Amino acid sequence: MRTSIYKSISDSKLFKQQLLLWSQQFREVVFMDSNEYPQQYSSCDCILAVDAFTSIKTDVYNAFEDLKQYQQNTKDWLFGYLSYDLKNDIEQLQSANFDGLDFPDLYFFQPKKLFLLKGNQLEIQYLNMCVEEVEADFKEISVQCSALSVQNPQITIQQRIPKENYLQKVSKILEHIHQGDIYEANFCMEFFAENATIDPIEKFIKLNEISQPPFAVFFKNNNHFLLSATPERYLRKEGELIISQPIKGTAKRFSDPIEDEKSKMQLALDPKERAENIMITDLVRNDLSRTAQKGSVEVQELCTIYSFLQVHQMISTVTSKLEAHYSIVDTLKTTFPMGSMTGAPKISVMKIIEKLEETKRGLYSGAVGYFTPNGDFDFNVVIRSILYNQEKKYVSFSVGSAITSPSIPEKEYEECLLKAKAMREVLS
Repeated sequence: MRTSIYKSISDSKLFKQQLLLWSQQFREVVFMDSNEYPQQYSSCDCILAVDAFTSIKTDVYNAFEDLKQYQQNTKDWLFGYLSYDLKNDIEQLQSANFDGLDFPDLYFFQPKKLFLLKGNQLEIQYLNMCVEEVEADFKEISVQCSALSVQNPQITIQQRIPKENYLQKVSKILEHIHQGDIYEANFCMEFFAENATIDPIEKFIKLNEISQPPFAVFFKNNNHFLLSATPERYLRKEGELIISQPIKGTAKRFSDPIEDEKSKMQLALDPKERAENIMITDLVRNDLSRTAQKGSVEVQELCTIYSFLQVHQMISTVTSKLEAHYSIVDTLKTTFPMGSMTGAPKISVMKIIEKLEETKRGLYSGAVGYFTPNGDFDFNVVIRSILYNQEKKYVSFSVGSAITSPSIPEKEYEECLLKAKAMREVLS
């Protein structure tokens, strides 16, 4: 059981940073920041969960069933992630590519201490076993001041797939498309650094500042870190309502307002980008229908342009109503991995990209999120993110693009570099 305590916060922006700094004393941390981005579906501006009371860590085997049992047994707040390679639990698939990060395939924890900030109103939820620590913790949080590292050791970022190889691999995907094997494939490549020492907090704050996305996450599990500036929601549940918001379509931002508006309009009217988005929207509709009440799947938005600090994005919103006899984990299992990070048809695409990509995706293009005690949830898509194994001193970020029939390999490569810009800037 939890006890709730309520506080008024005078400076929410400062308090968010103080929360993040204070959290670093704990082994397990999930910090989520919406950056006050205007959105229809939102519960909090910021959430911090720390200090595991219980947890689940597993490989892909039987992972969704284990998660279902854990969620049903705890019936409490749970925070964690689903890695992309959980596809191998759902379908007859495998992942044999190189993995420099060595994260568990699935990890969730039940936090002892939880902070929910909405506007200037803070709700603190502590398990009853530690509720007497609330006032001392709140006082300690309130006196935190920035103590970020000013050291920037040189990091040499390498590209896993050289440009020439990338162009050849995209051409191979286009062959599959022209032969009718697939219609669209999200193909990704890794950038990495070895023997790298970084300050995860400093890098996250920088990444978040230059991107300010609605689903930013700082995740820590001992030596494993995720620093995410993702703009994409994977799946949210509010009561019986399920919401998915796939992104397909990216355009550059410009400092000149006229150029910027032109870039936005070109994205909105681009037939290739629209075709990409519509194909994935249709895939999401199909995925949601597997656990939906009959006739409840609806496309609320199609190919709407949203602007973020780094890029313009084309986003669609698809909703459904959950059929009562399905569990909430069933909804995740029947839609995972998300269509925007795979392609269509999903299983055929996953087999092809597994052969062509040279790195195990792991948490990249997976999802981070939480379950509430009443069975709601919210999960993002892990893109525009830096992953770090502190023990192995291995830093990684990956980017990808959707390959469709009209794709030009050179332009797909340029889109990947555009998406890599923020992470590269932060690390160098």
